[in-house]
Amino acid sequence: MRLACIAVVIVILCLGLWPFHAPTNDVIWLPNRSGLQFGDYGTVMSAAMFQPPAPLGASACSVEIWVEAADAPGGGTILAFYVPGGAPGLLFYQSVHDLLVRSGPTRKRQFYVSGIFRPGSPLFVTMTSGSQGTAVYINGKLTATAPHFRLLASDCAGRLLLGDSPLQQNTWSGRVYGGAVYYARLDAATVLRHYDAWENTGRPRQTERDKAVAVYLFDERTGRVAHNDVRGGQSLFIPSAYTVLDQTLLEPFWEEFDMSWGYWKNVVKNIVGFVPLGFCFYGYLQSDRRTPRPALAAVLFGTAVSLTIEVLQSYLPSRQSGTTDLITNTLGTYAGICLYRVVDAVVAPRISLARRQD
Repeated sequence: MRLACIAVVIVILCLGLWPFHAPTNDVIWLPNRSGLQFGDYGTVMSAAMFQPPAPLGASACSVEIWVEAADAPGGGTILAFYVPGGAPGLLFYQSVHDLLVRSGPTRKRQFYVSGIFRPGSPLFVTMTSGSQGTAVYINGKLTATAPHFRLLASDCAGRLLLGDSPLQQNTWSGRVYGGAVYYARLDAATVLRHYDAWENTGRPRQTERDKAVAVYLFDERTGRVAHNDVRGGQSLFIPSAYTVLDQTLLEPFWEEFDMSWGYWKNVVKNIVGFVPLGFCFYGYLQSDRRTPRPALAAVLFGTAVSLTIEVLQSYLPSRQSGTTDLITNTLGTYAGICLYRVVDAVVAPRISLARRQD
């Protein structure tokens, strides 16, 4: 039983910490056209922070991004602005076929644009916001409005990331063909004119480009820098190794909570994964008889193993460190103890009877 306990701990640690290092940043230039391909673990980020005009946050903001999802259903963070130590800024997230637009630390400031992602279908997404609320255009056509969701230039400030979240691994797979950032609100006619220019020429017209604080054409085709076509603007760089900008240690469970299938699948996996640990360690401590409260000791040991994994995962960009796993792993350990008691109650009398008959 002791060897079984050691083997279970080794297997759990390996599964929880694999691949033990930061993988190669899976971002490459497209060979036949301007753009970047994002794979399983890929991110691109600005070298410095975007600074909105003074007074801070007084103006509106608009973002254009030309993307093609690798598959649908899929998911991941397409674009995010982030100020280290501050509240999260604007975020675009693919949720299966839908686009989630969010800003701020809670889910109260968000809305969905439904059913827009299809595999092999490029989308030119324009989000423009100001005092009158927020509008999202897909391929130049108004698709969704959120009158009470108002973004200022301060929401489009800080480091700009493409393909991943700034706090936890949340990578998106697909292609990015171009993008732009404006500290101004765009009307419907301007949005359509911008879309036509990008679609027909692969870049905005000169007069439209002059209004932007960032324009990324992704036409370099080589190297680790995507230059900003606006003079003096922030360029993007492609790290050689996949990295999370400001990885979170033990993200609170209420922030991790999600009603998606993927979330609940992970909950079940984390419970089931620790059942063998609870089963083996409780059985060992119960038979050893030197521990006065073997069930409590086994649960505490399972929690300690889980905490060790979560802390170490905060140094591994391909993994996520959160308290949800800590809770579910502890539940899994207790489930293993209950399973041992059930098995012991069924098997022990049969073994005792067999011995008496012998």
